[in-house]
Amino acid sequence: MSKRIVIVNPNSTVAVTEGISAAVDDLRRTDGPAIDCVTLEEGPPAIETQDHIDGVVAPMLARLKAEAADASVIACFSDPGLAAARTQMEKPVFGIAESAFRQALTRGRRFGILAILEASAVRHRRYVATLGLGEAFAESRPLDLGVLDLQDRDRTFARLVEVGSALRDRDGADVLVLGCAGMAGYPADLADSLGIPVIEPCRAAAGAALASLEEARRA
Repeated sequence: MSKRIVIVNPNSTVAVTEGISAAVDDLRRTDGPAIDCVTLEEGPPAIETQDHIDGVVAPMLARLKAEAADASVIACFSDPGLAAARTQMEKPVFGIAESAFRQALTRGRRFGILAILEASAVRHRRYVATLGLGEAFAESRPLDLGVLDLQDRDRTFARLVEVGSALRDRDGADVLVLGCAGMAGYPADLADSLGIPVIEPCRAAAGAALASLEEARRA
């Protein structure tokens, strides 16, 4: 039986899920694990506050269990419920932020995060410290755009270039991490514009999930 990876978007905006699916499309193989992206209908349209994060944990855990995948990805940059999911599920679970940070360390010495809002940047700083990655962390700077605002491509890309330039030139970041699943459509153009690697977190987590299944197959 073929293996299956499920990526759960904990917000209820289908356009975000579609962007995630497009970001991981080149990882799909006809002879490899299926990669299915699903939307948590019970979630808020956007996850931007601590209340949003706390509120999606229970329904998201229920959805992960119902999907019964061989590996799962939580596609919210706050990695909501990641520790609980790993405790409650037998199969591997990946958070997109943690996966992106780990991948960033393979591409540069100091990573910067493009956040949506200042409150998000505060959470990023705290999370990086919790993971013990502070020495490799340059800064998290906000675009001052909400998740739904990211659908405006011209406005979003202009802010990504502006804020990404500040992370590179002022904070010393030599690799950038997109700090929201809603930014999934921008990494290639942004990397070309800024001249440094840009990590798309959903793709980073999906790649880690694929690697875990391959490692299990070879064991």
